[in-house]
Amino acid sequence: MSEILKDKVAVITGAGSGIGRATALQLARNGCSICLFDLNDNRTEEVENTIHDMGRESLFLDVDVSDPQRVERAVQTVIERFGKIDIVFANAGINGTLSPIEDLTPEAWDETLAVNLKGTFLTVKNAIPHMKKSGGSIIITSSINGSRKFSGFGMSAYSASKAGQVAFAKMAALELARYKIRVNVICPGAIETNIGENTERTKQVDKISIPVVYPEGNQPLEHGPGQPEQVADLVMFLASPQSSHISGTEIFIDGAETLL
Repeated sequence: MSEILKDKVAVITGAGSGIGRATALQLARNGCSICLFDLNDNRTEEVENTIHDMGRESLFLDVDVSDPQRVERAVQTVIERFGKIDIVFANAGINGTLSPIEDLTPEAWDETLAVNLKGTFLTVKNAIPHMKKSGGSIIITSSINGSRKFSGFGMSAYSASKAGQVAFAKMAALELARYKIRVNVICPGAIETNIGENTERTKQVDKISIPVVYPEGNQPLEHGPGQPEQVADLVMFLASPQSSHISGTEIFIDGAETLL
């Protein structure tokens, strides 16, 4: 195993599956102690055990990232255990309810924005005081939706939250540069993850959908969705000293999907 991140402490939200899980294992392999923030289920415990089997330290905390008190308590627990935070991967997110704007309820809008955008804010906000002394890297998971793709019909709340994350990352990058804290945002395309588990597509979406057809496929590079491990490699780069002069940047990882 590599030691490029030896003695670093990483906080990862949405750590129990998909991109979060793959990144947790990748950072652990490279020397990090990993703090896993996710809702309580067996998947996150499995990630924690896998990291322990590597001989790395890991701490799993049951966290709803949209809850200010739970995020604050979780970050404080990390500090009590490890004394610092070097890397933050604000990755937790939901697709939420897919619906035409006129049919989307305020409650469904609020739920998506609370997890995706407010959750990112709360995670970063609570980590900053513990990163200011030594600097570090913050990486935020946004999406091609809301930044370079707008054909996800019914995803107005999701896309708005993801566009908001890009703007938030750029504001944070400038604000935190004086503390040597870098902030970047990744925009994945289609990736094989479990995010579909928290997606509710209403039948009303059919009335606003516009057919978009690519006869030879819509994923030019690999003719299929990317893998969580490929995204983890990107996060690893942004977390490491190899990206020491990169901040305030959004990076698309979609196999050229949104260039069509």
